[in-house]
Amino acid sequence: MPKFVFAYHGGTIPESAAAQAEVMAAWGAWFASLGDAVLDGGNPTGQSKSIGADGSVTNGGGANPLSGYSLIKAADIDAALAHAKGCPILAIGGSVEVAEALEM
Repeated sequence: MPKFVFAYHGGTIPESAAAQAEVMAAWGAWFASLGDAVLDGGNPTGQSKSIGADGSVTNGGGANPLSGYSLIKAADIDAALAHAKGCPILAIGGSVEVAEALEM
């Protein structure tokens, strides 16, 4: 079955502990709803730097930096998109990029 990377972009971190707990509960419930489709729940990301073709290094991840990732399996990209539509990052202003991880 094909594998798909969910690349999370943007979103906000709630300031209060209670709001943070609510967001984490939403992520837990979403992952639970995906069941065995989740291959790697992934992690949020921290500081990033980009290396250009000329070897130059810049801070940040460009115009839409990565904020986390997950790896799932799905029958096809449409099924993966259906899973991504329930992602809690969408409720906090973020987006999910869905890309097939090709076997090499």
